[in-house]
Amino acid sequence: MGMKPPEGMKLWNNGKRIDGRSADELRPIKIHAGVLKRADGSCYLEWGGNKVLAGVYGPREVHPRHDMNPTQAIVRCRYNMAAFSVGDRKRPGPDRRSQEISKVTSEALRPVILTHLFPRTAIDVFVEIIEAEAGSRCAGLTAASVALADAGIPMKGMVAACAAGKIDGHVVLDLAREEDNYGETDLPIATIPRTGEIVLLQMDGDFTDEELSQAIDMAIQACARIHEIQKQALRDRYKDAAVTDRPPAPPDMEPPTASDEGADVLEKPAGGSEEGW
Repeated sequence: MGMKPPEGMKLWNNGKRIDGRSADELRPIKIHAGVLKRADGSCYLEWGGNKVLAGVYGPREVHPRHDMNPTQAIVRCRYNMAAFSVGDRKRPGPDRRSQEISKVTSEALRPVILTHLFPRTAIDVFVEIIEAEAGSRCAGLTAASVALADAGIPMKGMVAACAAGKIDGHVVLDLAREEDNYGETDLPIATIPRTGEIVLLQMDGDFTDEELSQAIDMAIQACARIHEIQKQALRDRYKDAAVTDRPPAPPDMEPPTASDEGADVLEKPAGGSEEGW
């Protein structure tokens, strides 16, 4: 954010952005729930160039035991970028950025989970960034919310996240990689569309008061659209499961043959009469 763009690069040109989108247009989003058999809940998400896999385990026993809360479940999140997720190989393991995103993700998810129903347990959320473009924290949080719902964790709503920003003095939605690198401002927001609550709000850069209000409104509206995609992914997941689990239909009954018609009839003795049968 804030880097000087290469000579000749225009982030905004005749009302269009560098990738041809309008100011309030999202990148393509695909969400699939229930992709991991060994996890209690899971989600695979593609958002522009981001590819994210999220898995949820729990509620389950807390280790180490001293982290246990006797009144409610604890929510732990691990956000990790694969070494091959970016152009220049990333050093494996957690870094400061991953730790920060893990923290804000768990804090954004905690308000929607009915943790009081599961005292002395842990709900573990794992977010793996397989391929990264701009907006991976919003993509990871959106995928984690679907994975929680797929796990059957009681919640008061799902969390949807999206970023707004500013490029060449224009407020835009869902920054692309070049816009994230060379733009002026980045504003990730996560909401609970069902209740209208904002559970995550960060900003890198500067906005005027009018621009900030416009960016927040734009991001909240985008979260509502993403929420519909999340719900449709869950509908598709259980619709497909219902079809898969349905017992096979009985084979079509074939008309009986001549040999079948007398299969259960006693055979008449050779040379005998029918009397006395």
